[in-house]
Amino acid sequence: MSPVKAEIISIGDELLTGQKVNTNATFICSELAGAGIAVERIVACADIEAAIAAQCSDSLGRADLVLVTGGLGPTRDDRTKKTVADLLGRNLVFHQETYDRSLDRYRVQGVKPSSSLRQNAMVIEGSTVIVNTMGLAPGMMIPSGSRFDDHLLVLMPGVPLEMQAMMKLTVLPAVTALSGSVIVHSHIMTTGTGETTIAGMITAIEDALPEGTTLAYLPHVAGVSLRVSSIGPDRQVVEQDNRQVVDAIVSAVGHYVYATRDISLEEVVGELLLMQGMRITTAESCTGGLVASRLTDVAGSSGYVDEAYVVYSNDAKMRLLGVDESSLVEHGAVSELVAAEMARGALERSGADIAVSTTGIAGPSGGSREKPVGTLCIGLAVKNLRSGLVRITTETFYSRSDRARNKFRFSEAALRMVWKELSSVEEEPD
Repeated sequence: MSPVKAEIISIGDELLTGQKVNTNATFICSELAGAGIAVERIVACADIEAAIAAQCSDSLGRADLVLVTGGLGPTRDDRTKKTVADLLGRNLVFHQETYDRSLDRYRVQGVKPSSSLRQNAMVIEGSTVIVNTMGLAPGMMIPSGSRFDDHLLVLMPGVPLEMQAMMKLTVLPAVTALSGSVIVHSHIMTTGTGETTIAGMITAIEDALPEGTTLAYLPHVAGVSLRVSSIGPDRQVVEQDNRQVVDAIVSAVGHYVYATRDISLEEVVGELLLMQGMRITTAESCTGGLVASRLTDVAGSSGYVDEAYVVYSNDAKMRLLGVDESSLVEHGAVSELVAAEMARGALERSGADIAVSTTGIAGPSGGSREKPVGTLCIGLAVKNLRSGLVRITTETFYSRSDRARNKFRFSEAALRMVWKELSSVEEEPD
């Protein structure tokens, strides 16, 4: 079977004026690469019917698979659906299931249904409708007919969350079959270091990847995750090759790996807290509640989170957590001593089993030679579940970025400290 050739068309004036970065194309490329499908072209196209028709015609004439994002909504500037229907010589037909799902969404929200819902539920005749689990506009997979050698055309919304859900749940499984191969993906989640460091640690492994296995680096604000993809005709061989590479990377990267599945650090921390029967509280200054927010983003977090403290001012640190004024005067709010007192105070006042604190300088101002912007002091207070004794540890972390990124990296560092503690819990002697 010859390799599948794909092209991506991203529709939207905002992509051509610089208002938005085309992150959708990046995501689709990454997903298709993992399925053994090569993307040969990426094109940004204006919200103009003639331009959309010309580009779709051009791409369908070359590629086996054409993926289009944007322009599927019911407003006047959403022209993709009608334009593609005209290009293929198809009618738009009403899709009852999409309409019913949209009505249900409005009912749940207690909002009067929009008059555009019926227009939104119109789909191109002969298409396989892709359910939009994150929004209203349906996607479509359409065999393009004899004019374009029946090449497959996929239409998806331009909203990233909606498109990503469609890709993962529907599109990727469907197009993977086009390659005629077995594909296995594994994720290696790391924290505490960057892409360059990880790459340097696994150079020999990457140089000796089995045939059909690829390694993708997926950097994010707080670190990097890896995806190992293996493809081939024999499932047993593919799975064996994939596992071999994953095991080798985990062995080489060691303490930076917090999971070998696609899961966030806060989810892993939550699982460990539940497993060990512990409850957590946070005491945050520079992160402004971001650590608590990330913890409570996880469904079921009520099983291990009772309360949290945001103590931005020195007065709040003293009044709510009992931080000693002399510690603030002599060492400054951004110090390991104050971080320790914040963690201890939060633990005592909340009745939790573990407390983590953050105090630092997110920037862009407020730094000094001794404590530059990007300095974070973290405190961790842990109560022994049997003896009741409290153990406190502290560390200082540095980040060099803007305020928003510094705050997120600070929250990651705090969660990482909690994860390390929970991952290495040893029973203390009576």
